[in-house]
Amino acid sequence: MDRVGFAGLGTMGAAMAANLARAGFPLAVWNRTPGRAAPLVELGATEAASPSDLAAGSDIVVTCVRDSPDVDAVVFGEHGLAEGFRPGSMLIDCSTISPVRAKELAEQLAERDVRMVDAPVSGGSEGAAKGTLTIMVGGEAADVERARPVLAAMGTTITHLGPVGSGQITKAVNQVILCGAYLGVAEGVVLAMKTGIDPELVVSALVGGAAGSWVLQNRSGRMIEDDYPLGFKLDLHRKDLGIALELSRSVGATLPVAALAASLEDGLIAQGHGEDDNSALARAIRQLSGL
Repeated sequence: MDRVGFAGLGTMGAAMAANLARAGFPLAVWNRTPGRAAPLVELGATEAASPSDLAAGSDIVVTCVRDSPDVDAVVFGEHGLAEGFRPGSMLIDCSTISPVRAKELAEQLAERDVRMVDAPVSGGSEGAAKGTLTIMVGGEAADVERARPVLAAMGTTITHLGPVGSGQITKAVNQVILCGAYLGVAEGVVLAMKTGIDPELVVSALVGGAAGSWVLQNRSGRMIEDDYPLGFKLDLHRKDLGIALELSRSVGATLPVAALAASLEDGLIAQGHGEDDNSALARAIRQLSGL
């Protein structure tokens, strides 16, 4: 089996790395903030002292960090992955970043004879923990096939969408669709509550019909209770919408629902709700409706 390194042990990354360890991959891990590696070490992983050390001891390195600047820092910063990569190594970037930056990153690594696929994920912390993530992959066909066993340890739906950057484009589409689903469910729940009908009964009536969706089934209860335990941070979804809106401007697409969601999320983040699950979009609808 390829030796795998994993950089970025946040809520998503730690769970993804744990599934790699359970799948039997020889695993080394690194995180910018100390102290996150202990549970993985218990599963048999080793902790690298730096990204460069991580890359030097790995055939494939997976990164899962917040944004393009964070990927740049891990790869090309002081003692970054680029210092340790050997010719023939591979980077699997599971972060959600700009498609343009993903392509540039692949070109920079190719100059060092390092292969790359972009592989952003969807499924939240639940999917990361269960190993059931949806993974959207961009890269050369041979590289994707080499990466597939690693990806299969972390997700169940793995789709090769085209060259590097295609995964990031698809993730942007995912976040645009998702914000519409969250807004629709939030508005429906609030409408039911304002009329006085039992919103839980409404959800049970609708979940098996044309209005049914993952969001209705799994997040409507949080909207009814006005309590939003973390699945995927609101401020991260706002970051992702920024990528999608930038992409839409570059290709001439108009995204009015995504723009509205971004504006509502800006307001919620200003109120201190950025660490809530992104189903907290319902807070804005509740507030506007006097609930």
